Amino acid sequence: MHLRNYRTSILLGVTFTILLSTFWYLPQLAFIIFISMLLQLLLTPLIDRLELHMNRGLAAALVLFCFIAICTGLLVLVSSTFIPTFTRFVTDFPQITEKLQNSSLLRDNIYLTQEFEEFWLELKAASVDALKSSLTVLLSIFSKFIDMVIILFVTFYLLKDGDDIKIYLASLFPRRDYSRVLALFNRILSALRTYICSQLIICCLTATVVFLYYTARSLPYASVFAMVSGISEFVPVLGPTVASIFGILLTATVDPWIAVQTGLFYLILTQVNHNVVYPTLIGKSLNLHPVAIILGIILGGELLGPAGMFLAVPFIVICKLVIEDIYKDRVEMQKKLRASRWLTKNKHEDD
Repeated sequence: MHLRNYRTSILLGVTFTILLSTFWYLPQLAFIIFISMLLQLLLTPLIDRLELHMNRGLAAALVLFCFIAICTGLLVLVSSTFIPTFTRFVTDFPQITEKLQNSSLLRDNIYLTQEFEEFWLELKAASVDALKSSLTVLLSIFSKFIDMVIILFVTFYLLKDGDDIKIYLASLFPRRDYSRVLALFNRILSALRTYICSQLIICCLTATVVFLYYTARSLPYASVFAMVSGISEFVPVLGPTVASIFGILLTATVDPWIAVQTGLFYLILTQVNHNVVYPTLIGKSLNLHPVAIILGIILGGELLGPAGMFLAVPFIVICKLVIEDIYKDRVEMQKKLRASRWLTKNKHEDD
């Protein structure tokens, strides 16, 4: 085997390994770049349409401004409902835990009582820590504001010059494999765009359905549970499961029968999402096995915490596409070597 024949594959493997490792060694820089890329993937289709009628730079600025305005409006609208409800939820949290611990299910089972006491004590401690840490947000808001400004600027230039950057990066690889590398970049960007757009749609749908269910049943903290359920969809498989358990446990403090109905609601919602919504939006373009997703999320959480769990699936998608490209190139190279040997052998026999 001549390594020269696989030079591009080796370069691809090393390049993407280095890029992904920046999330471990330079998490803040890598996170800014990754969020900027996700925004670029989300907004590029709109800019491509506007580019038919105006300069691309102007189209990028216009779309980015509208995106910021829409996000600000949605944030104000959601906050007006979510913040008062969340404040009431945090205030009532000790009473909620006491009601759950005093329920007949736990009161009659010593083992469950002990386990839930430890569980709720950890939750109480976590809630207290969250309240304390929230006081430090004001101190760090300036640095976060700077990060957001940097993300917006990087996003603007990616929207404006993204194609040129992609072509330039592909040109750094051996010339004979330029088309192959460019096609790989396009597949990765297409898969990530499919994933992020689908996840946003699923998050919004899930949050809306949960909010309507809790409101229709006159259950408390509807916006809190809707927000938790929506955000949890960004962590496939594990996220919705944790959100469902969280909702069922806390509705048990209202009425055990309502908790059973809520459990059935979450079960139906999860099945519809995974068997109808996900296949419709994503189809088989990503083709990731649930076991790979779960293990990737666990590994990402161990390495980078919540950010790692959020980024796990995009990482897996990128690694999968790069490995598939390297494997496909290796198979084609072996076919060419066998064909050349066969031709050489026949030529010698004819001589």
